[in-house]
Amino acid sequence: MSDPAFLPHRRASVEVLRAEAAEELAALVHERLRGGEDPWEFMEDLPTVDELVVFTLRAEHIEADGGLRPTHARNQRLLRLIAQEYPELTKAVWRLIGQENTHRRWDAVVRVSDPR
Repeated sequence: MSDPAFLPHRRASVEVLRAEAAEELAALVHERLRGGEDPWEFMEDLPTVDELVVFTLRAEHIEADGGLRPTHARNQRLLRLIAQEYPELTKAVWRLIGQENTHRRWDAVVRVSDPR
């Protein structure tokens, strides 16, 4: 059985979360276009709507845990629990789990430095 501290708190339907994420992405694109950036240069680097929803839910878990940056193992557990709680986001979760160390600037992969 899963630790209740890790269970996602369902705050809204996936449709609502996706609508919020789509609005946020649209605002970000608009801001970057107004800043003179070329969409061919930055569109590939932006998360998808579902990826943004996953990162938002992940951030809520981190905040609920006192803002402590998760270890790699906890990060993987959080992502899997999000997929469990929101089955519609499973594809996005697995893409994020499988894309560690991507070129994307927004990627929230936990990089732990070697203490040696």
